Amino acid sequence: MDKFVTRYRKRSAVEADECKTEEPFKKYKEECEVEEEFSQPIPWKKIEAEGLDCDYSLLFDKEEADHLFNQLEEEVEYFTGDKAKLQVYGRSYSVPRKQATYGDEGLMYSFSGVHLMAKPWTSTLERIRDAVTRATGHTFNFVLINRYNDGHDHIGEHRDDERELDPACPIASVSLGAARDFIFRHKDARTGSSKRQIEPVKLELAHGSLLLMNYPTNTYWYHSLPVRKKVKMPRINLTFRRIVKNRQKTGFKIE
Repeated sequence: MDKFVTRYRKRSAVEADECKTEEPFKKYKEECEVEEEFSQPIPWKKIEAEGLDCDYSLLFDKEEADHLFNQLEEEVEYFTGDKAKLQVYGRSYSVPRKQATYGDEGLMYSFSGVHLMAKPWTSTLERIRDAVTRATGHTFNFVLINRYNDGHDHIGEHRDDERELDPACPIASVSLGAARDFIFRHKDARTGSSKRQIEPVKLELAHGSLLLMNYPTNTYWYHSLPVRKKVKMPRINLTFRRIVKNRQKTGFKIE
């Protein structure tokens, strides 16, 4: 059910109007940090389904993507110990991948019972972040990094809908390393008596690619990176986000 249309992504009339008015996201002034013209437009493929709106493109060529991957392997410091575990229904589980968070000073991201403080941007992360901004017109103040050692490392179905995320800003996902399947599943097609027959949307995220998950995708669709035992090479995924500081959870001890 994938629908692909190659195009150049320009800011929609809706996005432009929202940046000229106080509604509908009056509380989130930062959302209007969208450039009038993109300095480096790239061809995009539109991916659409019921309640799903994404854009996909190759952001970096192989040579540059290889260089960025190698730089991140040297620079990124991943969490260990309790910070490398998740809380699910009161039980603690080891994360089946490595994770790290970087961003602007004082930012924290909370999910699945863990609260991760952002480390300062590295030069390579700033370079990738700025490339994403030039391509999309959106600014980002935080990145969650997941490193998958091989096809056994994975992430289960979830939605990136935490309260501290700016609802007006898309999530920009950059992939480096091994190509991996990425699957969207509509929330009404998962379980329950009212389960609907909605086909999942499956993508292969290539080395150097950028996937832009626009509103309202994370409201209606779960996404996952399933186990693929035939994949022997590592992959690094960077999901750039915009966190609204006054919506962060407080009262947690950060180590």
